[in-house]
Amino acid sequence: MVYQTHGVCSNAIDVDVDGGIIKSVHFSGGCDGNLQGISRLVEGMSVSEVIKHFDGITCGRKKTSCPDQLAKALKALQKT
Repeated sequence: MVYQTHGVCSNAIDVDVDGGIIKSVHFSGGCDGNLQGISRLVEGMSVSEVIKHFDGITCGRKKTSCPDQLAKALKALQKT
């Protein structure tokens, strides 16, 4: 699934999930090195575990962050 982000530097997140386990994550735009690190860290983790860790993280004065947007994308994926 491709999730269009809101309120962050990245503009989209492409997430591949199989059986509740994250297979891959790719952020478009944003802080390349940090987002590559996040992507590698979450590969192999369960969707619920990533949501638990990333939900509600903010970035500076922003009310959201790229990790928070990933949690939102995963929540949206759970609803489908």
